[in-house]
Amino acid sequence: MKIAKNTVVTVEYSLSDAQDNLIEDGQEPMVYLHGGYEGTLPKIEEALDGKEVGYREVLHVEPEDAFGDYDAELVKMEERSNLPTPIEVGMQFEGTPEENDDGDAIIFTVTDVVEDKVVLDGNHPLAGIALRFNLHVVEVRVATDEEIAHGHVHGGFGHDDDADEDDEYRSYPLH
Repeated sequence: MKIAKNTVVTVEYSLSDAQDNLIEDGQEPMVYLHGGYEGTLPKIEEALDGKEVGYREVLHVEPEDAFGDYDAELVKMEERSNLPTPIEVGMQFEGTPEENDDGDAIIFTVTDVVEDKVVLDGNHPLAGIALRFNLHVVEVRVATDEEIAHGHVHGGFGHDDDADEDDEYRSYPLH
């Protein structure tokens, strides 16, 4: 079966930077609904479209086609008293910076805690990095009607419709 719109694709992968430094070894395969449902990067979908089980490719993706360029304006200094305790590096919070006129929330990661200040970074951890995906297609199947209607894969690798997506991050207004 060829990869096409409304197929579920299972891909074994590893991810490295342009210098071939391993970022993620892909111990679990990536499983996504093919066809513009935003289950993976558009460049990966483009590269795999029309391919079959067994297909392998090393795909180089520039930052603008992956997680965007690094934006220094998304790094914020917040008063420690405005955030929960204990606070530690690596914690994530959902917030809306004042400069963000469209009201879209951004996930901020705590990158440093110094005395009464906390440094929050709204960039994706891979922003500004050219990436190299080593891809191997291991399964292709027709998506179910329910998966197509919901726009994502269900089951062991997919989205759990009963899960509360908001549990992953805590929401705080950021100044």
